[in-house]
Amino acid sequence: MTGTGDGMHRGQPVLTAGSPLDGAQAAMIMVHGRGASARDILLLAQEWRADGVAYLAPQAANSTWYPNRFIAPIATNEPWLSSALATLGDVLQTVADAGIAVDRTVLLGFSQGGCLALEFAARNPQRYGAIIGLSAGLIENGDKTRAYTGTLAGTPVFLGCSDVDFHIALERVERSAEIMAHLGGEVDKRIYRNMGHTVNRDEIEAVELILGRVNART
Repeated sequence: MTGTGDGMHRGQPVLTAGSPLDGAQAAMIMVHGRGASARDILLLAQEWRADGVAYLAPQAANSTWYPNRFIAPIATNEPWLSSALATLGDVLQTVADAGIAVDRTVLLGFSQGGCLALEFAARNPQRYGAIIGLSAGLIENGDKTRAYTGTLAGTPVFLGCSDVDFHIALERVERSAEIMAHLGGEVDKRIYRNMGHTVNRDEIEAVELILGRVNART
């Protein structure tokens, strides 16, 4: 599958795993981190016992969604950031066109991909199946947080991160949790002591439980 997107990330592939999209009960859009790949993030899907889920992972151009850190002024990450957000929007539309409702679609990302997934959901709030940010936080405009409007309408939001993550400061995770809750998300924030910039077993199990609940929705 090839993504349409816009600008920098136009034409990059979207890799898939799990159930075929046209026969799946639910979908997860998986967003890789800086320097990684769609193939890398799809490996996580092997950790979950979840039937009937289609996994879709868009690939960033040059393996980077935007060039600077997520706490840099937004203008310094353009036009890459807008192109990346458009790419997620296109993948979400592909899922919807296959007949899978947004409230049965999970957005998950790790590191830079997690920041992008959270930012997309905050800018486009609605009732998703779930929003999962692993070692991630909302994208900052320098020291100023973007003003978000709308509602996530009770969407489960999972945020997992180390308390000493070199890339994602704890205060950014705390602030992201507050913002997502203010937008109407049901936030589950888990801070792990002395963990590296990685994904741990507790997070894997939490995501599996979330997928089970999304699958059980009628």
